[in-house]
Amino acid sequence: MTPIEIGLISVVAIVFLIYSGVYIPIALGMVSFVSIWLMRDNFTLALNLLKVAVGDSAMEYTFATIPLFTFMGLIVSKAGLGRDIYEVMTMRFRRVKGGIGMGTVGANAVFAAVTGSSIASASVFTKVSVPQMIAQEYNPRFAVGVVAGSSVLGMIIPPSAMLIIYSFVAEQSVGDMFLAGVIPGILLAFAYVIAIWFMGRFTPAFVGGRVVDDSERMSSREVASKTLPTVSIITIVLGGIYTGWLTAVEAGAAGALVALIIAIVRKSMTPRAFWDALLETGHITAAILFLITAASIYSRMLGLAGLPNQLEDLLVGSQASFWGIMLLYVLLMLFLGTLLDTASIILIVVPLFLPLAEAMDMSLIWFGIITVVGAEIGLLTPPLGISCFVIKSTIDDDRISLKDVFLGALPFACVMLIVLFILIEFPILSLALI
Repeated sequence: MTPIEIGLISVVAIVFLIYSGVYIPIALGMVSFVSIWLMRDNFTLALNLLKVAVGDSAMEYTFATIPLFTFMGLIVSKAGLGRDIYEVMTMRFRRVKGGIGMGTVGANAVFAAVTGSSIASASVFTKVSVPQMIAQEYNPRFAVGVVAGSSVLGMIIPPSAMLIIYSFVAEQSVGDMFLAGVIPGILLAFAYVIAIWFMGRFTPAFVGGRVVDDSERMSSREVASKTLPTVSIITIVLGGIYTGWLTAVEAGAAGALVALIIAIVRKSMTPRAFWDALLETGHITAAILFLITAASIYSRMLGLAGLPNQLEDLLVGSQASFWGIMLLYVLLMLFLGTLLDTASIILIVVPLFLPLAEAMDMSLIWFGIITVVGAEIGLLTPPLGISCFVIKSTIDDDRISLKDVFLGALPFACVMLIVLFILIEFPILSLALI
């Protein structure tokens, strides 16, 4: 077989193995290693490339962003800041039809800016938002749909684990990727709020809910005490990166320190919880390092096979337009999103399309935002909508089925798709802060 044939077979084999339940890094690394061995008929070369991939991943300075931001997010979650932001946001929207849903979106957007995890957002707000919405007679499908839809903000608004993974695969600045995600994340949050308003106005049966007594209001002092800790962390992290005073690694360290101080001052961090956060940080960091290492050898295998260049020649030779190529890219991500998780999609698709994006003089920062938003739609679509599964497993209500969660999330997946096409049409939205 030719290298091209081996490369094509390897990509199909990787997708098949991942969908069959094989751990993603193992599928990527194993198939890539065997493919290089077959293409070059040299076991030693394949072994050396694996050694280089491991070394390059572990010794990369920017890799330090992963444990630092992960630790920061875990501390913030355990300190109860998500619940505080939720209470403030829902208080401001409670007199509007679907107001608690709007408040949930706003709280999720703020929470995403200090955690960077869709799974954490889905878990936290399933516990604090869904029971309250159901108690106020909101449609259960709408309640879980709002949480599922807004949870994806955790992977778009920085600091985001997916933006970090893309930056390693595409060899882009983590700080630039973070700044590029700010406006698209805020845009998506606003789009969700507008969509909820329209649903409340034109499909009130789907939203449900009732007007609640607004006699009890939070004092300004109480609002400040609940919001200032989170706002201070966001200001230090994103403000430090934007002004250039801090690198992404330094911002992660500063954010983690401030989050820990806040948790200690609030007396919301027990020694046991601190130890659990450290252990979980280690587990997540090791898993992501394994992913990045496997992606590195996968990229080298694709390069040896010549698949990216073949794809570039095919699409350029067919004289496909910019929108034609982007539609193909989006459709591919949407299809893979029904089968694979976001990290798998990024690791498999990006190395194939990067040479084409560079040849067409696309900004790789903008291309990364498009990739993450497109892949994130998969978190809301069956059969592998991870956020939907997390919500179902977290909620303690037999009246809400997994089907209800997916149907409730469907309108928000459509909103994401609309925002995605807006971001494709107007790259300045992703690049304005850089």
